[in-house]
Amino acid sequence: MSNIKKDKENNILIHVVTPFIVLAFCIGIIMIALIKPSDKLKVYKNLIFMDELKMDPGDANVGLIIKENEIKEDYSGETYETGEIIRPVYGEMYAIMRSDVLELDVPVYWGSDVELFERGACQASSSAVIGDNGNTVISAHVDTFFSDLEKFKEGDSITLLTNYGEFTYTVKELISFKSSNNKYVNPSQDENKLTLYTCKKDILGASDERIGVICELTERKFYKGSEEGNVN
Repeated sequence: MSNIKKDKENNILIHVVTPFIVLAFCIGIIMIALIKPSDKLKVYKNLIFMDELKMDPGDANVGLIIKENEIKEDYSGETYETGEIIRPVYGEMYAIMRSDVLELDVPVYWGSDVELFERGACQASSSAVIGDNGNTVISAHVDTFFSDLEKFKEGDSITLLTNYGEFTYTVKELISFKSSNNKYVNPSQDENKLTLYTCKKDILGASDERIGVICELTERKFYKGSEEGNVN
C-alpha cells in the first residue's frame, strides 16, 4: 500500500510541476525570439554611430527622403584621371559597389539610417565622397549585404560605380575593432582609401565587435575631365 501511495503522490507532483515547466519553456522561446529584433535595432544604432556629422535634408520634421538613381553601368566613352565629383544629397543612392571575388553587387546610399540599411550599404556623410581625397567609409548589415565581408583577402579588387566615374580599390588590410573605436572611420584627408565594415557575426545577438577591410584607391576613371568642370 505504501508503494501505491508513493506512486499517487509522484503522479500528483508531476501533474502540478509539468505545467510550470512547459510555461517556463514557452517563455524562454518567446524571449529568444524577441532578442533578435531588439539586437538588430542595436546593431543599426551602432553602425550609425559613425555618422554623427551627417547632414539631414532640410527641416528635421520633414523626415527621410530617399532618392533612387539609375547608375551608369556600361559607360564606354572617354575617361580621365581627374574630373568632376558630384556630391549626393542625404538619402540618395549614388553608387553601386561590385566585387567579382565575392559576387558583390550592392547599392550605396549617402547617409546612415535604419531604412537605408534595409536597402543597401550606407556611407557616412562625414566621410569622403567616392573618388575624392580622404577616407570613404561604408557599412552594411552582416545579415544582408555584407554577409561575406570577412571573406575578402589582401589584393582583392572592389569597384564603385557612380554617375560621374568608376573607381577601383584594392584591399590592403583586414581590420577588427570595437564599436566604440572611431579609429578606422574618422574623416581623413591624408589618404585616398575606402573603409568597409560590418558587425561580427554572433549567433547570440548583437556583437560589439566590428570587422572590415581598408582598401587603397588604385584607379580613377572620371567620365568628365577636370578641364571641362570644377572638381568639388
